[in-house]
Amino acid sequence: MSSTDNTFQTGTFACVRCGLTVSAFAADGTRRNHCPSCLHSRHVLDQAENGPGACQARMTPIAIAVTRGGEWMVIHRCVRCDELTSNPVCVDDNQLILMRMAVRPLAQPPFPLEVFGAL
Repeated sequence: MSSTDNTFQTGTFACVRCGLTVSAFAADGTRRNHCPSCLHSRHVLDQAENGPGACQARMTPIAIAVTRGGEWMVIHRCVRCDELTSNPVCVDDNQLILMRMAVRPLAQPPFPLEVFGAL
């Protein structure tokens, strides 16, 4: 039995990073695919050559994106195949981690901030 089969039967899954037993549904009833504590996920929908569920590696949260409609998305990267995915933020996700990822580009820009003083 695969871990995805177990999720549909029990309604829970174990986080691949921190081991937390996670409900497959967020507090507002929406479906979740990542841990609300550390935001890590498992790569179960592989778009590469081997099809659905082929990779099964850990997906690391790397960034936050905001859709045109204002919905926040967690961007994950697979540690094995480097595929990127996006998943909606859930209402009970760790707000500290979400904000740290959201402000990281502003806190660590790819250029020196001193150039703004000369403008």
